[in-house]
Amino acid sequence: MDRDEMVDRVITSDMPLDERLEIALPSMSPAEHKMALFFRNQKEAVLLNSAAEIADKAGTSDATVVRAARSLGFDGLLALREMILAELTGGGPEGRMKRTLDDMAGDPDGALGHVLKSHRESLEAMTTAEFGDAFNRTVELMFAARRRFVFGIGPSGAVADYAALQFNRLGLATTALSDSGIGLADRLMTVGEGDVILMIAYAPIYREVTVVLDHAEENKVPVALVGDSLAPFVRRRVRDVLAVPRGRADHLSMHGATIVLIEAMIVALAEQDRGAALSALQKLGALRGAIDKLWLKRGAKR
Repeated sequence: MDRDEMVDRVITSDMPLDERLEIALPSMSPAEHKMALFFRNQKEAVLLNSAAEIADKAGTSDATVVRAARSLGFDGLLALREMILAELTGGGPEGRMKRTLDDMAGDPDGALGHVLKSHRESLEAMTTAEFGDAFNRTVELMFAARRRFVFGIGPSGAVADYAALQFNRLGLATTALSDSGIGLADRLMTVGEGDVILMIAYAPIYREVTVVLDHAEENKVPVALVGDSLAPFVRRRVRDVLAVPRGRADHLSMHGATIVLIEAMIVALAEQDRGAALSALQKLGALRGAIDKLWLKRGAKR
């Protein structure tokens, strides 16, 4: 296709990002051209950062970020993010696994080395001062709440169940919001003012996330988000963001770093009131001992 043909083409809403770039780049200013290439080459940075942060990373202004997005036929940065996210998560679980296996094929360390590298990168994202500050604020918020609710669906639901179990063992009343569909309503209806929600969720914004955020706003319940890709879409609706990656956005989702975060929270919450936490765990031990004794007696009678 020659230049004249490209100029005659019009960007439409159903065009993928690369096709939009092909049409728009020839007529862009140098600054917009640079920014558009950043959109293509640094997709995860576009998903995870504000316009000002993207501009800083690209060495331009936030106004240029917005202008470049509009030159590509988007209403603004949010619409651009939605398309990038759709492209990165396209193909479903099969597509993500295929990309993971394709990448692993060239890794001399094999599957174990490949996965360990991904987890190291995710854990590294949790070592910044900014992340530490958000972590401390979230722990204080959760400790001070009347009750804690941990939201998660699918694999994140298993993490939510684990978190609720461990927080309850510390004597901190916690319920997992891990049911999908209408089953979520039964647990969600008990959430009210004075409570807090720890939301483990990643983009896209699925129906359960929307309902939980709506309910939280209506009942003045603060929400702390665990997840990176969802943050740009709900940042104004949550109290804090703990941007834990799940590996590469278009690859197999890995939850190891999220488990590490939850276990750090267990220790941090126990530290908030050491005496109460140890007393609750002592009670747990006593109940276990009573159950063991009853089972021993029952066994002896047989």
